[in-house]
Formats: sequence, structure tokens, C-alpha cells
Amino acid sequence: MLVRCLYASRPSASCDVRALDRILQQARKNNPALGLTGLLCVSHNLFVQVLEGGRDEVCEIYNAIVRDDRHEQVRLLIFEEISERRFGNWTMGQINIDRLNPSLLLKYFRRPVLDPFESSGRATLALLDELVATAAISPRCE
Repeated sequence: MLVRCLYASRPSASCDVRALDRILQQARKNNPALGLTGLLCVSHNLFVQVLEGGRDEVCEIYNAIVRDDRHEQVRLLIFEEISERRFGNWTMGQINIDRLNPSLLLKYFRRPVLDPFESSGRATLALLDELVATAAISPRCE
């Protein structure tokens, strides 16, 4: 059974660029063997991540993230059973939130700011879908 998990969190003070690079390297190395795919959106004060894969694997990764001291205010936005993956092309694609077009953000949110803590999980997922459709996903943040 496949599931999708969408969550948001705030980076702790201990999470710098090097720590983020290590997180991404580890995910890209370990996720294929676990059958996990997804996207990670980052900015200086926000993580938004979608994970897809088997229920046990996704739950284990999410629980590890909740316990990880590099994350604060971890909030589950969506957890659902799925019939197919939306983000299956990436072991862990990456989006730099700070480079998103404000008019695109206004399409899904009250203000031109990605704030998953103040909006629905569906709006955040719709934004990610659009970013995939417009090829805004990169293998590494610039």
C-alpha cells in the first residue's frame, strides 16, 4: 500500500546549509532502497516535505523527522493512502522557497508567502503539483 505524507517544520538553529546538504545526500542515498520518493522545499525558516512510499517506510521516516533536533514545530499537513505517486521521479527533489514567484504563491495562499502553518494541506500540495508541472524542481538548491 502506498501513502503520501506532507508535513511542514521550522529548522532549528543547528540546521545550516551543510546540515541541509547532509540531509539531502542521506535521503538520496537511502530512499531508493526504501522505495521512498518526494520533494523537499527549503528556505531560511521553513521546511515543507512530501514523502511517498510504503506506509511503514513513510511512517518511520516521518517519526524520525519528528524526533530530529534539526526540526521544530513539525506539523502533519496530509497523510493519505494513494493509488499512484505524484512525485515518483525524485529520490528527493528540492525547491528553494525563496525563489518562488509571488504571483504563483497568491494563487494558493492569502498572501504571496508560502505559509503551510496558516493554510490547508491541499493548497500546499496543489502548489507542489504546479511546481512539478512547471519543472521548478532541482536536484540541489542554488
